[in-house]
Amino acid sequence: MVEHDSLSATRQAYDAAAPTYAELFRHTLRDSPLDRAILGAFAEVVRASGDRQVADLGCGPGHVTAYLHELGLAAFGVDASPTMIELARQAYPSVRFDVGSMAALNIADGVLGGVLSRWSVIHTPPRELPAILTEFHRVLVPGGHLLIGFSASEDSSHPTQVFDHAVAPAYRWSPDHLAAMLRDSGLAEVARMMREPQPTDRRQFQEVHLLARKAPTQAA
Repeated sequence: MVEHDSLSATRQAYDAAAPTYAELFRHTLRDSPLDRAILGAFAEVVRASGDRQVADLGCGPGHVTAYLHELGLAAFGVDASPTMIELARQAYPSVRFDVGSMAALNIADGVLGGVLSRWSVIHTPPRELPAILTEFHRVLVPGGHLLIGFSASEDSSHPTQVFDHAVAPAYRWSPDHLAAMLRDSGLAEVARMMREPQPTDRRQFQEVHLLARKAPTQAA
């Protein structure tokens, strides 16, 4: 019941905020060379492991999904907010966007070369996150990659911290703790990038990007 309530509340909040959110974040990649570099590196490792489809989970208004397309990936977006998906389809009609939940993806086992999760898990209650990470692992092909972005907690002795998000209640995570959760889900950390907050940032939190890989199939 908690999961249903949290997802429903988050969906409703983003439906209401969708037009403002889409306008606010429309040009964020243009203004962030570090984000473009991270996404570029993600695109390269996905192509190197077989160039399969990529899911942008929690895609919002679709600007990052569209950028992955520009990088040559067969990317599609998934978001729980129908209003966000409608805005994404209007803005990027040549890109596929689906309404869906990260907790129960309508995607077959082991078919994706990559999963992108940029701040899409921040509204997930901590006890529900392991199931989400297991779902990420399920849909990835052996050897596939996950790039997950989130805000870092300030106190390493506490794996999560609640913060006041403009749209819905949200959580910051200890990078080491989340990396350990990825390992428990079968996703081994490959690299991480930490970005310190800049004076112009809306929130003065350290940003974390973890790149993880599902183990390749072992030869018999």
